[in-house]
Amino acid sequence: MYTYSVSTVKTEDSRGESSRGRLKREGSRRELKTEAETGGRDLHMGTAGHAAGQRVPLSRDRVLRTAVALADREGISSLSMRKLGEALGVEAMSLYNHVGSKSDLLDGMVDTVFGEIDLPSGGDWKAAMRRRAISARQVLRGHPWAIGLMESRTSPGAATLRHHDAVLGCLRRAGFSVELTAHAYALLDSYIYGFALQEASLPFGTGEEAAQVAHQISAQFAAGQYPYLTEMAVEHILQPGYDFGDEFVIGLDLILDGLAAARQAAGDADKF
Repeated sequence: MYTYSVSTVKTEDSRGESSRGRLKREGSRRELKTEAETGGRDLHMGTAGHAAGQRVPLSRDRVLRTAVALADREGISSLSMRKLGEALGVEAMSLYNHVGSKSDLLDGMVDTVFGEIDLPSGGDWKAAMRRRAISARQVLRGHPWAIGLMESRTSPGAATLRHHDAVLGCLRRAGFSVELTAHAYALLDSYIYGFALQEASLPFGTGEEAAQVAHQISAQFAAGQYPYLTEMAVEHILQPGYDFGDEFVIGLDLILDGLAAARQAAGDADKF
């Protein structure tokens, strides 16, 4: 717990030090002092009042990974510095020794997610971009809160920059022009993020749940009222083994084939 003096609640004390800076400094001292008093044991107490075990050093990586886990479990809108501090067993102000602000925290979380996506590699650009896209979709399924944040950061981290540079490099080395590389990257990422968003928003997760939803919807209209919807449900969605996720690879291959054709056409045009 922190001890607040009258000067703490003022915007600045007599030395011009901000209250946040003072709290950050006092939080750091308190954290170090308490660790020394407890012999390095974790201060986060269970319901029985016993120490949880040996204290794990706080680091930026640990803060970010804990924040990602919280967002995975409870959603990004519920993430706060207070909740993050509780999950780590420290006061919220201690977090500012490792992340400069909430925006810096989000930058780091997005960078952590980018670090989980496979980088394109190898001499076959189509195979490399296919693996990268499939990996990105799988990672976003595990972190659905990140879908709308992946390309929103103005202070991207090293993993984010490394990922973008690797994708651009794969396309450029394959003979794509700068302009066609820009088109290809935009098309691929629009498809990946768009599919991930649609998949996360669906009212079903399995083929069995999809069949239940299809029956529920079809019961709301008369037979023959929407013949093509009925056809799609009966001949595709209600078939054994249906999985909406299978559509991802089919669409991805169509895009890659189209990009290959555009690359070939651009190369042929350069010959004349």
